[in-house]
Amino acid sequence: MNVRRLIPTAALAGAVALGATALTACSGADTKGGEDGKLAVTASFYPMQFLAEQIGKEHVKVDTLTKPGVEPHDLEITPQQTAQLGESGLVLYLKSLQPAVDKAVAQSGVKNIVDAATLTKLEVHSSSGHDDHDHAAEPKGAGEGEGHNEAGEDPHIWLDPVKYAEVAKGVGAALEKADPAHAADYQKNTGELVTKLTALDTEYKNGLANTATKTFITTHSAFGYLAERYGLDQEGIAGFDPEAEPSPARMKDLQAVAKKDNVSTVFFETLASDKTAKTLAADTGLKTDVLDPLEGITDKSQGADYFEVMHANLKNLQKALGSK
Repeated sequence: MNVRRLIPTAALAGAVALGATALTACSGADTKGGEDGKLAVTASFYPMQFLAEQIGKEHVKVDTLTKPGVEPHDLEITPQQTAQLGESGLVLYLKSLQPAVDKAVAQSGVKNIVDAATLTKLEVHSSSGHDDHDHAAEPKGAGEGEGHNEAGEDPHIWLDPVKYAEVAKGVGAALEKADPAHAADYQKNTGELVTKLTALDTEYKNGLANTATKTFITTHSAFGYLAERYGLDQEGIAGFDPEAEPSPARMKDLQAVAKKDNVSTVFFETLASDKTAKTLAADTGLKTDVLDPLEGITDKSQGADYFEVMHANLKNLQKALGSK
């Protein structure tokens, strides 16, 4: 992956409130006012939107390019969204997850751009468990599926609360830079969010410490970071693209894994088809349940926000993995 850091170190002053009050030359980065003088933030998809809303709160107006119910990997950018990007005071996205967003952001001309992939360390994860995380000798493109970056790293960092907290700190710093008038509030809100994510990490650590099996099967290989963090083994039916069709050989391998590792459940998700997961479950006599990769919130989600869905995921994993 070509690592990109936050773009501006010094940028033009801009409006932060109604009446276009000018920032002083020492204040830092360029901003654009949204509604009622709020900082206009454009987020690429839900996990980025959630961070901006939780940290920015009343000081930001957050719009997302990926509307509820849209599978993020499949997003196509409209001319209206391209124009929206250009009017943003800050753009928050995760490079390589959504190629259409990458292209639009590169062409937007926005001064304050935050690539969440630069705010934590990305790793390579395969669709099968027992990953070896030292992949220096692995060829480019070793990870399968669209939405996978050119160095083969897994972009699904938000499913690990520890990595998500690292990203939150970077987003908080970017908001402080884009809107220094409210820096103290952004610092406070970031601290509160990181505290909640730390508590969530503890819940997962304790809740998954003594499971009967460590292996789970899921439609979409989105849970590599979560599996690594809590000592589990992810077995993905598809690669990083949830709509990819698995080969017959892969389905046969998964049947063998399910038997060997005493897997009870095949997980599917709300934004992608459950057909393959249910086929595998029927062929192996397994149950099905939801493990949500949190790429979007809809009325079918098992919760109204990131924390509620992550708690539902934990309960579903505990039920599927059993206890010793």
